[in-house]
Amino acid sequence: MMLWADRAEKAQLALEQLFWNPRIDMYNIEVPCPNGECNDIFHYWWMAHAADVLTDGLERTGDSRYAERLSALYEGVLRRNGGVWPNALYDDMEWMALAWLRAYQCTGDEKYKQAALILWTDIRTGWNGHMEGGIAWQKTQLDYKNTPANAPAVILAARLHRCFGNDEDLDWAHRIYDWQKTHLVDPATGFVWDGMNRTGDGSVDTDWKYTYCQGVYIGAALELYKTTRNGRYLQDAKRTLHALTDQLTAPKTKLFPNEGVGDGGLFKGILARYATELALEAPEFAAPAELIASNVSVLWTHGRDPERTAFGPDWDRQPPERVSLSTQLSGMKLLEAAARLERRRLLPNE
Repeated sequence: MMLWADRAEKAQLALEQLFWNPRIDMYNIEVPCPNGECNDIFHYWWMAHAADVLTDGLERTGDSRYAERLSALYEGVLRRNGGVWPNALYDDMEWMALAWLRAYQCTGDEKYKQAALILWTDIRTGWNGHMEGGIAWQKTQLDYKNTPANAPAVILAARLHRCFGNDEDLDWAHRIYDWQKTHLVDPATGFVWDGMNRTGDGSVDTDWKYTYCQGVYIGAALELYKTTRNGRYLQDAKRTLHALTDQLTAPKTKLFPNEGVGDGGLFKGILARYATELALEAPEFAAPAELIASNVSVLWTHGRDPERTAFGPDWDRQPPERVSLSTQLSGMKLLEAAARLERRRLLPNE
């Protein structure tokens, strides 16, 4: 029996039963949500991560119900976004493109490929000369550059290159990565800063310390390593893993921090995904798998509502009655990550 695969499946069933809203073909953004009243805000990028965890389920099981739900979600998000894929936030579009690219690779459905390519074309318009380059965070603030808009773009560009063979995509991956590393990574430690010029004075937000930024930079470094086999990228990923462990995890338990129930609810799930990619790519490097093992054991033992299989922002305590979709998805990412490591026999014992 695959212990974590079974638990990940329980969480997938909970997502379906608790959050899916067939009237809008999307997930409710929280539960309880009587009559869909909670959905006054369209959380575009949350739905991208919902598509990502559905693809996790499809890859793990091959069950067609995941493919069916992915297709329904695709239609629901497209309809809610006015019949087009682009929006005003470059980081949001990157997550949506990454989700549909994975869905395409898993299903072969051309609509997912086209969505990813449409989004990538729009994402590239965010690169400009403010702050010596980099992709802007949003279309209404083109001089503010941050890790959330740049590191995921590297992941996307490198994966597009490997998938379709366009050398221009690899050039973009290198260009964006080099800007990211030069401007938003601490040269002394490898810790990743959030952004620069948010307030218009060119300053770097060194005091904004998020698991999200560490995760996506690890992912960016890994994708370039997978593409080029240049060992310096793997070393970048390992160095940032060590830095985040020192600065962001609990000293004894190595537990990831509570980062809220809004957008921040997704942050540590994103870190779990890319820490797992590092563990899979460099199995001799035990640190990322140990982090996943520590966190998932605490989540399942202490941070789960056993009646609903629901997860909150603290992975060491049960969630309240109201549960955000963001924190639910984050917990699911961790469980699916553990299931992947378990399958490769890389997960340390509980």
